[in-house]
Amino acid sequence: MEILCTRPECSHPKNYFSDLDDPMTLKTVQQKYCTSCGMPLILAGRYLPSKLLGKGGFGAAFLAKDRYTPTMRLCVVKQFQPEGNLSDQALAIAQNLFEREAVTLEDLGSKHPQIPQLYAFFPLVVSNGLTKQEEQFFYLVQELIDGEDLERELHKNGVFSEAQVMEVMTEILGVLQFIHDHNCIHRDIKPSNIMRDKQGRLYLLDFGAVKQVTAGASNQQKRSTGIFSMGFAPPEQMQGSTVYPATDLYALATTCLNLLTGKPPEELYDSYHNSWNWKPNVPKISDKLAAVLDRLLLPIPNERYSSATDVLEALQSSPSSPSSPINTTPNTAIQTPSPIPVVSPPSPPSTVAKRSFSSINLILSSGFTGFEGVLLIIALKGLISTPGIILGCMAIGGLIYAQYRRIIEGKDFLVIGVITALLLMFIPVLRGSLSFPEILIIAVIAGAGLIAVTSLFRLIYQLISRIL
Repeated sequence: MEILCTRPECSHPKNYFSDLDDPMTLKTVQQKYCTSCGMPLILAGRYLPSKLLGKGGFGAAFLAKDRYTPTMRLCVVKQFQPEGNLSDQALAIAQNLFEREAVTLEDLGSKHPQIPQLYAFFPLVVSNGLTKQEEQFFYLVQELIDGEDLERELHKNGVFSEAQVMEVMTEILGVLQFIHDHNCIHRDIKPSNIMRDKQGRLYLLDFGAVKQVTAGASNQQKRSTGIFSMGFAPPEQMQGSTVYPATDLYALATTCLNLLTGKPPEELYDSYHNSWNWKPNVPKISDKLAAVLDRLLLPIPNERYSSATDVLEALQSSPSSPSSPINTTPNTAIQTPSPIPVVSPPSPPSTVAKRSFSSINLILSSGFTGFEGVLLIIALKGLISTPGIILGCMAIGGLIYAQYRRIIEGKDFLVIGVITALLLMFIPVLRGSLSFPEILIIAVIAGAGLIAVTSLFRLIYQLISRIL
């Protein structure tokens, strides 16, 4: 078995121990040490790092196995070890942020299904063989979200449709409302901190910047530390001022702009006129979503929506419903130390996940593919006989690909299906020996059959995923 050394300056971090391939030895061995630097390898006596997932200013994140679980459960081990010569004040704040993430995950991760759970948090004091001095490391072990973050999904699949962005907003707003209800503010919402697992569920990651709200603090304590991602943070956060739940909502809006356009938020902001200019970069978007995003992007916090619930209500209201009035009551503020620039811990990347589709989307897509596929095969067969069947099957493949890429979706299904049916109705040569009613019956049966097959396979997949 291969174990990775977690000492940052280790020259040969990969270690292989053949005796650990024996399950009994693996469960009972007390410790293993790096053959290069002597660093203990089995963290807290149970976690075996196997792969480096990412590095940042605070340390590194590793994929690891928990040897004291029956299935050798995979997890993420984050190591706190800041780079560079930080002042004592900066180091203390950085360590506080890392410990805060552990506290937040322990408190919230067990209460909400879309926040990773904390498994362990522990220090490790070791001697450095070169400097002969003791080194102190801190480790945080959390649930592995097996999927792909939205930043990678955007890079891989291209810009999101309005329907996809609405899905992201709806799910993350629910998580944010939960966080805010527990007197916390995330302060670092961005695509790389939103992970989609293989079942399509979205998770909010990286709680190193979270700060709990505490009443009665001094004015100095009410200011925000310099924890933010450039372009995604609102003015009050970048200025080191008081931050609110509306601060997270602003960052969620900039995240949505990034997903809709594929461009970083700073490219969508007109600094000359001091205003957002994102709409020319989005070819098609509803007035309702545009109005919600515009309000979330207002520079003054109390002019935005005051809560995630308010945003959800605005998104779910009918187009004719008036917008809720601007709330002039200040949002609950966050209390933090004076500003100092630090970098958040790395959010661990994970295995690749395919772009997800909801159950309703799958049913509509399956029904459309079966119905339209039959119409295309009959029409092409009527024109060119046997080769038409082959071309029809190829056309079905094209339909599936177009739906996967979100080129056609929603209302497009109805429009394309009606047009194809009308062509068969008014051009007899396309129907061959079949009457139009017979063709419709066959197409409907094909659509219903494909829906049934798809639903069955989805059910089987979900059952197997839960077992594994």
